[in-house]
Amino acid sequence: MKRDKGLLIVLSGPSGVGKGTVCGALRQHDTHIRYSVSATTRQPRKGEIDGVNYFFKSKEEFQHMIENDQLLEWAQYVDNYYGTPRKYVEETIAAGRDVILEIEVQGALQVKKTFPEGVFIFLMPPSLKELRNRIEGRGTETKDLIDSRMTVAKEEIDLMDKYDYVVENDEVEAAVERIKSIVTAENCKKERLIHLYKELVEE
Repeated sequence: MKRDKGLLIVLSGPSGVGKGTVCGALRQHDTHIRYSVSATTRQPRKGEIDGVNYFFKSKEEFQHMIENDQLLEWAQYVDNYYGTPRKYVEETIAAGRDVILEIEVQGALQVKKTFPEGVFIFLMPPSLKELRNRIEGRGTETKDLIDSRMTVAKEEIDLMDKYDYVVENDEVEAAVERIKSIVTAENCKKERLIHLYKELVEE
């Protein structure tokens, strides 16, 4: 039975927890889930492609998107801006397809106000020590910036109770399987399907 509305799945968690890696693996497993590309003012990392990993914007371009209500959410994080272009998300959900947002915690809490019916998943590191190791392993940030990210990470973990689910990213494949299980269960919730089955009875 075709649903009249797709799921909005929001995956967020501390910087360095592996949101991008998990999302990439999830897309390989489940080609039905659409991926919403975020906009950011940060510089591309090695191998990242504009329009695929992020829409890389200047601060002036990003400000224009804010002023013209083109973002579903946006947040400033360690001197850079991140946001979700609104149009793609709304059109995908309206077409009955599931869409996943890979965003920062600030942004996720904004989206929850607009889409409380969304599925909010907090991606958790095995430990703070492992989280720091992952950030240091990038080799792209100074010690001061890493310290800032760790301070923010602790504050973000305190917001875990705002989410529907918590998934530990101990191993990528295991985390992906847990998220797939969550999406399957959410798609079977009676609240999302009951009106469709009532229509069958009325026919």
